[in-house]
Amino acid sequence: MAKIVVFNQKGGVGKTTTTLNLAALLTRRGRTPLVIDLDPQAHLSSISSATVGDGHENLYAFYQDSRQLTDLIRHGGGGWPIIPSHLDLSKVDTQFGKGPQALNRLNAGIVRENLNTERPILMDACPMLGVLSLNGIFASDRVVVPISADYLAIKGALQVERTLRALERVIKQPPLRRYVITRFDGRRKMSWDVDRKLREQFGDALCETRISENVSLAESPAQNVDVFTHAPDSRGAQDYSALLDEFEATGFLN
Repeated sequence: MAKIVVFNQKGGVGKTTTTLNLAALLTRRGRTPLVIDLDPQAHLSSISSATVGDGHENLYAFYQDSRQLTDLIRHGGGGWPIIPSHLDLSKVDTQFGKGPQALNRLNAGIVRENLNTERPILMDACPMLGVLSLNGIFASDRVVVPISADYLAIKGALQVERTLRALERVIKQPPLRRYVITRFDGRRKMSWDVDRKLREQFGDALCETRISENVSLAESPAQNVDVFTHAPDSRGAQDYSALLDEFEATGFLN
């Protein structure tokens, strides 16, 4: 089963929105993922109704207390199991260093507990290149990089690509990656310029599917639901459905 991390070093690009709606759609299609929230902001945990106030009952306990990942799984309102995040996760970078053992800790836990044998794993990484996001990359075999349709996002995408290429020297099997344009507005010339420049840079690694700027995608997290629950006929729901179709058709989820 695929182990997917959704990552970008730039914030505000739709990273958590993408994780949320891929989790929801995989669940609806009978491939319920295990979701791991690696972002100390814990937005995905909150939206999934899996917020845990005690710092010893979330992902931080895996690092700090050596708790089993299995013990930390919660079942929120979204319908998928999730290992929730907590603000305490922000301490991980300073507490555990950046040695190989620290960076591979999440992957070692997933393998040790056989968490990837029956279901895909979907990880929401924090928008900072540190121990937590690197744990997600080291534990994954797929990386999804959302890129908002603006010029600054191009620089961010190139930085992500440089980071992933640098990591290829230390990861035995570098993860496959797909870049996804988000917040796309076909009425704006800038959106098409960004699309063209990214396609020139990434070729087939850039998804054909674009996620359009859509009110329903912005509204649904405020209701603590995914877009398929909030507005199943919206353009946002259609776009994420098309994105998952593309992933399946190209073998990206295998």
